[in-house]
Amino acid sequence: MSTHCVSFKTNVNVANAQQMKERDCARVKHHRAGHQPYSHHGKQPQPCGTSGSATCIPVTNNSVTYLASVGFGEPATSCQLLIDTESRFVEHLGHEKLSQGYSSLHGHAQESITYGKGATTGTLCTDQVTLCPSLVVKDQIVGLADQASEMGYIAGILATTSDKTEIPTVTDNCVKQGLIGVECVGISYKPTTADSNGMTGHLCFGGADPNMYTGDLNYVPITKTQPACYYWGMDQSISYDGQEIMPLTAGIADTGTTLCMLPQSAFDAYQKATGATLDGATGLLCITPDQYKNMKSMKFNICGVEYELIPDAQLWPRCQNESIGGSKDKTYCIFASMGEMENQGLDFINGYTFLQRFYSVYDTTNSRLGFATTQDTMAQTNY
Repeated sequence: MSTHCVSFKTNVNVANAQQMKERDCARVKHHRAGHQPYSHHGKQPQPCGTSGSATCIPVTNNSVTYLASVGFGEPATSCQLLIDTESRFVEHLGHEKLSQGYSSLHGHAQESITYGKGATTGTLCTDQVTLCPSLVVKDQIVGLADQASEMGYIAGILATTSDKTEIPTVTDNCVKQGLIGVECVGISYKPTTADSNGMTGHLCFGGADPNMYTGDLNYVPITKTQPACYYWGMDQSISYDGQEIMPLTAGIADTGTTLCMLPQSAFDAYQKATGATLDGATGLLCITPDQYKNMKSMKFNICGVEYELIPDAQLWPRCQNESIGGSKDKTYCIFASMGEMENQGLDFINGYTFLQRFYSVYDTTNSRLGFATTQDTMAQTNY
């Protein structure tokens, strides 16, 4: 299976990064409530206000999100959309930026979408969507927002997940139009560094790109536990320094969540093991240089395969400390608590601070997730 890959870069947005933890917690509540599930994962979504090539498109990491440059209309007018494996709609914020000549209303249908802490309302229309020169999707239904709350600098949302409803996503249409062979998205995130020049990875439609990972690509079925099974859910346990801190439970992988969200008991066990203290400015755990020297690896066991986060991978990139309202001289950890309520059927979220260290594949056709190590899994970049 061939791939067409374009690198993506990093932009830091100060205003949104400081609300990082708050937004992640809002996303936890959103998913635990079962909002916007996927029918192919076992539940019909509720209305909410083998072969072929694989194509990769450029995306940008905005400190707490990754954005893709997407074109609307012909000729294409480009804007930055949030890439989210947990969303089902292509949403564009602002009438003036869509192609007036090539857009058409989709039955004058109105849409209302909740996105974590944000929400939009508007009208559905049809337009040509250009993901990259080799991947142009015709007749894509797009939500054209009249109003949007809590969306900030984001120009819209690029949904990568099919829900099998009357509104097809870009992956649905890519398969239907013969652009890709399977509804599958592979994502590669590189850790952000001060000298990375913004180049941080690839987004691949149609399958996994073997050039982006090392070793075996291991697939796991979507968990049967509700509500995690309605999303990219899996069963996982976590150990720190060889000691289990989270027994086997269900949760999700989510590119739209920044941090690694842990159940309160696991968060407490991790804090005790590392000696970390809560930082008032950021709400994150903070460790001293001596504590860092004594940190051990954290292992995520997913379907019998262990994925290791070395001590460096457990840290927020120091070069981005000030973007989250922290001190440039402090060392912050990437974990936050899901809250006191446990055994809720969605007890953890592996956010992109975890996903940056691994290659992840979201396979709608076969209802499975894939993970593999990359050349950056063991990289020393954050401390």
